[in-house]
Amino acid sequence: MHQLDAMRIFVRVTETGSFTQAADSLGLPRASVSNAIKQLETKLGTRLLHRTTRRVQLTQDGQACLERCKDLLADMEEWETMFVARDEALTGRLRVDLPATLARTTIIPQLPSFLAQHPALRVELSSTDRRVDLVREGFDCVLRVGAVADSTLIARPLGHMRQINVASAAYLKRYGVPQTLEDLRSHRLIHYTTTLGTRPAGWEYHDGERYTQWPMEGVLTVNNADAYQAACIAGLGLIQAPEGGVRALLANGTLQEVMPAFQAEPLAVSLLYANRRHLPRRAQAFMNWLADLLTPRLTAFDERPATRR
Repeated sequence: MHQLDAMRIFVRVTETGSFTQAADSLGLPRASVSNAIKQLETKLGTRLLHRTTRRVQLTQDGQACLERCKDLLADMEEWETMFVARDEALTGRLRVDLPATLARTTIIPQLPSFLAQHPALRVELSSTDRRVDLVREGFDCVLRVGAVADSTLIARPLGHMRQINVASAAYLKRYGVPQTLEDLRSHRLIHYTTTLGTRPAGWEYHDGERYTQWPMEGVLTVNNADAYQAACIAGLGLIQAPEGGVRALLANGTLQEVMPAFQAEPLAVSLLYANRRHLPRRAQAFMNWLADLLTPRLTAFDERPATRR
């Protein structure tokens, strides 16, 4: 195995903390990953990793080797693309993660045009509402809706998605159309949380100074955007959702907007990628394409709405 390939595998093992996960993310047999590490350790004459049945941990020499490998690989990638024409075909594998609803309604329908421009590119697309671990799971970039908490990643802000309050016609016929916060006491909220078992938030609104929560009861809690929308259509309660995801349902009368003066905070939309000096050109191209596709559909977030009680 080429020494550079062994270095790449070594870095991947340290990122995932697992020979098996590294092999899966690289598309290699586990035996090849193990042999690459042994080859590297033999070449350097030192042990780089402590291996146990549960985890892989860097030795002191392994930590020093890791930092040097990252620098060398970044330099090599930069050197390899120094004189590559910008219009040369993109090749290789691109692994990305997208929010499920945005992927289904907006991105995947436009993806054929991007792939037609780059027929040698192979895309692995994860579509989930789960917060994936970009580094450990080997993603080149992820599109995230909501606050970015991981300071080790580089965030490229694209804009914000306005949220509106909606309910099905059947629900509103049964419970009435709420007009004020006090009216919500006789209504149900479908709760959304990324982790089931955590305490769901209430009705979010701006009180004139800040965004806050109005506690509400609900018979259902979901952790998936598609289930959230389906539950609303089924008449199980009110939801606060990005406008773009329910626009068609509003147009055909399946859902109706309520309480426009008490909207939740707009959701930030960001592209995230690992903090490294050189990003593969295929990842740069895909992120630029995503930004061009999504930015016109998003809004700036400069104002705080005044609401009334």
